Amino acid sequence: MGLLVWEFQVVVRKVISVAVVGLGMASKPHIAALRQLEGPIRIAGLYTRNAERLAGQVEATGWSAYHSVKAICQDPNVDAVILITPPNARKDLTTKFTRAGKHILMEKPLERDLPRAEQLVDLCEAAGVTLGVVLQHRFRAGSVALAQLVRSGRMGQIRAVRLALPWWRNQAYYDAPGRGTYAQDGGGVLITQAIHALDLMLSVTGKAKEVQALSATTDLHQMEAEDFATAGIVFASGAVGSVVATTAAFPGSQESLVIDAENGSAALTGGELVVHWRDGSSETVGELTSTGGGSDPMDFPCDWHRDLISDFADALREARPPRITGRAALEVHKLIAAIEQSAREGRRVQVQV
Repeated sequence: MGLLVWEFQVVVRKVISVAVVGLGMASKPHIAALRQLEGPIRIAGLYTRNAERLAGQVEATGWSAYHSVKAICQDPNVDAVILITPPNARKDLTTKFTRAGKHILMEKPLERDLPRAEQLVDLCEAAGVTLGVVLQHRFRAGSVALAQLVRSGRMGQIRAVRLALPWWRNQAYYDAPGRGTYAQDGGGVLITQAIHALDLMLSVTGKAKEVQALSATTDLHQMEAEDFATAGIVFASGAVGSVVATTAAFPGSQESLVIDAENGSAALTGGELVVHWRDGSSETVGELTSTGGGSDPMDFPCDWHRDLISDFADALREARPPRITGRAALEVHKLIAAIEQSAREGRRVQVQV
C-alpha cells in the first residue's frame, strides 16, 4: 500500500498596520470597527492634538499614542493612516503622509470644495499612494443589493430617481466651533450629511449631467451654511431625479432612495431595500437601522465602517484599488458643487465632467 502524502497550503494574510489621526465625534464608529478588525489589522497608534482626548482613548482602547504627525511619518511599521480630521485640516496632513509613503483612508468629504478635493486626489496619485474615502453607506446590505440589481439589468433602464434626507440637528450641534461653516466644513447639509446619500445614489444611477437647485438656511438654526437644499437632476443616462436634504426636519427620520425603472421600483430606506416588480411580486433585503438622522449623529452601527475598512486593508494586501477611491469620490463633490452653484445663481447648471 502506497503512502498517502497530504499537502496543506497555509495562506498567511499580511497584517496591515494603521495609525488613526483625529479623535473627534466621527472617530466613534472607526474605533468600534477597528476593535472588531484587530488581528488582520494592527492599530499602530492614535493621534490628536487634544492631549486629554488622546489620553482618554488610549486608556479606553489600550492602543498606543503618537505625540506628533512626524512620529507617524517616521514609523516604518505604519502602512496607512485613517484620517478623521475636519476637512480644513486635510491638505497639510495629506502632503506629509504622501511624502512618507503612507496610504490614506480619509473621512468624507475629501475637502471643503471641489478644487481642493481634486488637489488631494492628484497629490495621492502622483505619490503612488492609495487613497480611500469613507462613504460607508455603499456597504449596507440593502445598498449592495440595489447596486447589484441595477447592474444585472433586471430592473431595466432607470427612468426616475427620488432621494430624501429628512434629518435633524439641534442648535447645540451647530454651536460647536466651526460646525456648519465654510472655513472648516465647506458648507452645511449637502457636504456634511447628504454627501453619503448622494454618493450612494450616483453609485447606482451613474453620473449626473445637470441640476436646477435651491438652498436656504431656515430660522430653525443659527449657522453660516445651508440646512436645506433641493434640486432637480438630469442624469447622463437620461433619467431624471429629485433631491431634498435638510437637517431641519425634527425629530429626524431615515433617508430614502427610490429608483423607478422599466420593470419595477426599488426603495432603499435606511438599510432596507424593498423591490416591487411590475408582475406584482416583491423582494426585501437588509433591515431598517438607525442612520444618524436624529439628534444623535452617531446613532448607527459600525458594521458599514468595519466592512469599508476591511476592504481598504484588503486592497493594500492585493495591490488593487479600494471600492471607493479618491477619484471615484470626486463625482459626489462635482454634484454638490453644481447644486451649490445652481442655488447661488438661480439657474440650471452643468455638472463638471
